[in-house]
Amino acid sequence: MALHSSVKGKLISVIGDEDTCVGFLLGGVGEINKNRHSNFMVVDKNTAISEIEECFKRFLKRDDIDIILINQNVAELIRHVIDGHTQPVPAVLEIPSKDHPYDASKDSILRRARGMFNPEDMAR
Repeated sequence: MALHSSVKGKLISVIGDEDTCVGFLLGGVGEINKNRHSNFMVVDKNTAISEIEECFKRFLKRDDIDIILINQNVAELIRHVIDGHTQPVPAVLEIPSKDHPYDASKDSILRRARGMFNPEDMAR
């Protein structure tokens, strides 16, 4: 049984290190579509940044993916592409990896959300 987002059986995709991808695959995230394209990409020290960009853009275009999980350290490599994605779907969520803790100050979505709300408005 694959782990899907709750809307219309859409998929969650993962771009990250081997441990992150394996963890999500063991949780049931892995899928291969009719074109034989998977919904995950394992990134290691030999992966070209252009490959990561191409994969991310491919996931953005797929209508069967609603959420893209990406290790934050990998997201940093393609920050300009992630910052250019302004649509709510697919949602791009940056997650920590085993070797790189999460840093909220680098998260594009969090920075954008903070810009939408004035902290004083939230206190009322």
